[in-house]
Amino acid sequence: MTPQDLAGKTIVLTGKFSELDRAAAEAALVRMGATIGASVTKATQILFVGERAGSKLAKAQSLGVAVYDEAALKVVLAAAPAAAAAPVP
Repeated sequence: MTPQDLAGKTIVLTGKFSELDRAAAEAALVRMGATIGASVTKATQILFVGERAGSKLAKAQSLGVAVYDEAALKVVLAAAPAAAAAPVP
């Protein structure tokens, strides 16, 4: 997955991210052209999960939403322009 793959997609982040700051990651995804959702719905296309993802993960699985872990999110953010990177402060 590349940053360009996220443009125009509705993305939700859930769970605890140990190596990324969620707000910075969401801001970087928006700069890549993604829309950030607060909850998983039929419109959600990608869910990035951290530890203890909970009900949003279950809902995404039931709807057939593509699910990726924190490592995949880190790879996408690392491939983005430098201003989009979102390390833990």
